[in-house]
Amino acid sequence: MTTSVGRRLPAPPGPPRTDALRQLAIMNRDRLAMLTIAAQEYGDAAKLPVGPKTLYFFNHPDHAKHVLADNAANYHKGIGLVHARRALGDGLLTSEGELWRKQRRVIQPAFQSKRIAAQAGALAQEGAALVERLRAYQGRGPVDVVQEMTGLTLGVLGRTLLDADLGEFDNIGAMFGVVQDQAMFELETLSAVPTWLPLPHQLRFRRARRDLELVVDELVRRRRSRVADRDDVLSRLIVSTDQEADPAVGRIRLRDELVTLLLAGHETTASTLSWTLYLIDRHPQVRERLREEALSVLGDRLPRYEDLAGLRYTAMVVEEVMRLYPPVWLLPRKSLAEDVIGGYRVPAGADVLISPYTLHRHPGFWDEPDRFDPSRFDPTLPSDRPRYAYIPFGAGPRFCVGNHLGMMEATFVVAMLARDLRLTLAPGRQVVAEPMLSLRIRGGLPMTVDPAG
Repeated sequence: MTTSVGRRLPAPPGPPRTDALRQLAIMNRDRLAMLTIAAQEYGDAAKLPVGPKTLYFFNHPDHAKHVLADNAANYHKGIGLVHARRALGDGLLTSEGELWRKQRRVIQPAFQSKRIAAQAGALAQEGAALVERLRAYQGRGPVDVVQEMTGLTLGVLGRTLLDADLGEFDNIGAMFGVVQDQAMFELETLSAVPTWLPLPHQLRFRRARRDLELVVDELVRRRRSRVADRDDVLSRLIVSTDQEADPAVGRIRLRDELVTLLLAGHETTASTLSWTLYLIDRHPQVRERLREEALSVLGDRLPRYEDLAGLRYTAMVVEEVMRLYPPVWLLPRKSLAEDVIGGYRVPAGADVLISPYTLHRHPGFWDEPDRFDPSRFDPTLPSDRPRYAYIPFGAGPRFCVGNHLGMMEATFVVAMLARDLRLTLAPGRQVVAEPMLSLRIRGGLPMTVDPAG
């Protein structure tokens, strides 16, 4: 909106430019605190000087709707994701324009409702295997639930989208941990550190990225002889990238897209499941109600697609977990042209931040916003809450393509675990949120395993 009216409007309130270094230190030390404090001190809009940059932070459902949906064409991916491109390449998470539209068109059919329904059996089988793995830890001391959830979601991803067993590739979850560390380093340094410098973490990243590329190359090699027999994401990506005029460009694009798919396809659901198990342990009454529902709907069998309607409370719990700990905690954008958001002028080229984490805790739209209360999502209760007050899967054109698959996976797994096991946080363990590309639990989540009941 490049109008003189826009240029006459004020900028959002915020700290002075002289506070830039302090704000940068806060961002690097605790990104969630930086945004939470900004929302508390300045309200729904703030202009934050951070090092050499100025961040425009907006924290109202109307602002999210404007940036992510109504005027989405004026916004490309912003700080953090732009810098993550050096670590991830140009996959669906970081690409823009026609390349992004092409990538989205290629994989969208794999997430149609009838295809998702057909994956319910594979999800249930992977969930049952997880229960048995965890059951083996009974009486043996704590198990890292984050690591187990990562293994589960990688297994689900392999079976549902790639028709491949990812379990045979050692340490693939650890590889992605290193890639995320590098992506966050790129954010914290604003990509000012050359990648060729032999810093220890950059050397670890190079090894991890090389190992991930070997994994995806092997997946592609195995599939090429039977591409025509499959219509999953892997075959679709192979066919699409083979059409590039330059084969080298096609190979790079295929690698980037598969690496991104592997990361985005498992990391967010693993994070949500980990936070869910932590919160269930802290709220025994929720755990008991989950178990009662699972026994009532499932009995002792595996869940089926049609059980989703009956597992309503389980879904409510997952939704409330994603409110408090949204897997995608930040949606950064960069304005292409001048705009007006909430009555404030936003210049062209501005770094604009929408944070589901702070939006989901906005006291104007959530009573006692820090309290865990699944009844907020009871579909039988009236609610006048704005649609964009809750955006765990993003919004607008870049709405998460795998949201239905992720919700089915989380609902099935939580129901099966609540029915069969009781997971308890190891004594003395402090749980701290770690805002990386997803909102992880720092240092893992050690829990002891006992039979349910």
